[in-house]
Amino acid sequence: MTDVADIPLLLTERAASRIRELVAAEASGTMLRLSVSGGGCSGYQYGFTLDDTLTPDDRVVERGGAKLVVDTISLGLLGGAEVDFAEELVGSSFTVKNPNAASSCGCGKSFSL
Repeated sequence: MTDVADIPLLLTERAASRIRELVAAEASGTMLRLSVSGGGCSGYQYGFTLDDTLTPDDRVVERGGAKLVVDTISLGLLGGAEVDFAEELVGSSFTVKNPNAASSCGCGKSFSL
């Protein structure tokens, strides 16, 4: 069995910069949490929330002082993924390039294995 510490997850500089902006007005220790849950139009969906609490099954990915926290169950579905931040004409959002996804919906918020 693979140790969660060995599962790669990349946080781009654009995503790290946006996390730093978001948490600047929050309480000290606030991080961005990425989770995967059942649902969405493709079977699983990504969720992003601000959180200041770590649980024993969380893994923290840090870049330039920005922290992304992911629980181990979600990490098992995200191994090797890249978390980025995109700004487009229709809006801006965190994006996930997940190599484990067999397909994803048009909006990029959900995926299937």
